[in-house]
Amino acid sequence: MPPQKGESPMGDDAQTPPGDPRRDEVSRRRSLAAKVLALAMAFTVLGVLAVFLPSIAGYRLTWLKNRVAMAEVAILAVQAAPQRKLSADMRHELLRSAGVHVVAFKRGGSRRLVLHDDMQMTAAARYDLRRTGWARAVRDALATLAAGGDRIITVIDKPPMIEGRFIELALDEGALYRDLRAHALAILKASLALAVSGAALLYLAIHWLLIRPISRLNASMRRFAGDPQNPAHVISPSARRDELGAAQRQLRRLQLETLGLLQQKERLASLGLAVSKVSHELRNMLTQAHLISDRLAMVDDPTVRKFAPKLIASLDRAIDYCTGTLKYGRVQEPPPVRAAVAVRPVVDEVFAALPREERAALVLVNEAPADLMADADPGHLQRIIANLVNNAAQALAARPDASAPGRIVVSARREGAIVRLRVADNGPGLPEKARQHLFEPFHGSARRGGTGLGLAIARQLAVSHGGDLKWIDDHQPGAAFELVIPDRAVDLAAARARRDA
Repeated sequence: MPPQKGESPMGDDAQTPPGDPRRDEVSRRRSLAAKVLALAMAFTVLGVLAVFLPSIAGYRLTWLKNRVAMAEVAILAVQAAPQRKLSADMRHELLRSAGVHVVAFKRGGSRRLVLHDDMQMTAAARYDLRRTGWARAVRDALATLAAGGDRIITVIDKPPMIEGRFIELALDEGALYRDLRAHALAILKASLALAVSGAALLYLAIHWLLIRPISRLNASMRRFAGDPQNPAHVISPSARRDELGAAQRQLRRLQLETLGLLQQKERLASLGLAVSKVSHELRNMLTQAHLISDRLAMVDDPTVRKFAPKLIASLDRAIDYCTGTLKYGRVQEPPPVRAAVAVRPVVDEVFAALPREERAALVLVNEAPADLMADADPGHLQRIIANLVNNAAQALAARPDASAPGRIVVSARREGAIVRLRVADNGPGLPEKARQHLFEPFHGSARRGGTGLGLAIARQLAVSHGGDLKWIDDHQPGAAFELVIPDRAVDLAAARARRDA
């Protein structure tokens, strides 16, 4: 039936959006129970055919061989008669008792017509029982049932007892048809009853052992997906010790873990909102304190002038910490807009953006090749390098021993479809505690007063490019980080199409 106007030929799934919960609903026609029932019915039909077809084929062969044996008795009766001559009544009686019209016998090289009646006939089919396999026997039995018993057939077979090449007889197929049909109906009823009862028991067993617990699993998952924060929707596993019982217990563990994570996430979200509010208010108060400290720096008292810069620096760090916390909670990084970017000019821009005092106290080395291009978002690449360079500059400024000048080296190289950029310094390096939570926000700072957000954001930007940012343990003084940015995969077909357009 053609689809109606507005109806999709692919069915309901083609019209249902991917996120619609109705896609998860089980259709009765496509349910596991319906499929098992269909399989049970199919195996029932196969089982009936496996019993029915060989049975009718064997019955037909046995019936015809019995006629050949009766014809052989008639041949023996003729051979025992004086001069092998029988009266007409005797011949008709022998043919009637054998249920045939013609009996012929071949011994050696001669074929002799032993018995026949005066009826004119033409055989519609000829069957040689000496060369009949099971496939041929099944086809012949079906042909007999299809013919309806209105044919005259010729049958050839080897004599059961007497010596000779074959016995040939012609008979009316009506008796064979009636007997074969009665046998086929009896076998069909018995095999159907046996197969249907077996299939029904199999279906009930499968339904009880498999479909019912699987449906229970599915219902539990659907309830939990609808309200994952309700403990009442967590499945209660049965005492089964098989795979389904293990699946129920695993599902319960997974649901409990998910429930705990969701509850923890909700608590953290509430805590984060509270922290954001506190940070906002604290930043305002610190800003006011910063304005007051600026006025203190203008006082002529030597003691005030000595401690005012330290107070201002502490307030700056506190304000930066609050500002970074608020930004990290609000900002969602946009996906990178990638293009071919020259790496060396980006490094030069980062070096030039450092405060003049820091640049004067550092040795800045840009070893990126002039022709090196990276497939990256220019803004993201600049932010990643700036974070690494600023961290290195701050670590060098906080050294207790500043006898040797601080040195920051940025190098880069291409390896096939990957660009590797390395930022190294000769500072104090990273302590073991900082390495354990290096890229975790609010945990990975190696300097006092730092938020640890810079490395966390830089690594997020690197991962958004399909790359990574990692600390390199090269057993050298200072710290080294490596940025890995792979090129985008090229769609050759689309590139050829754009080239040929």
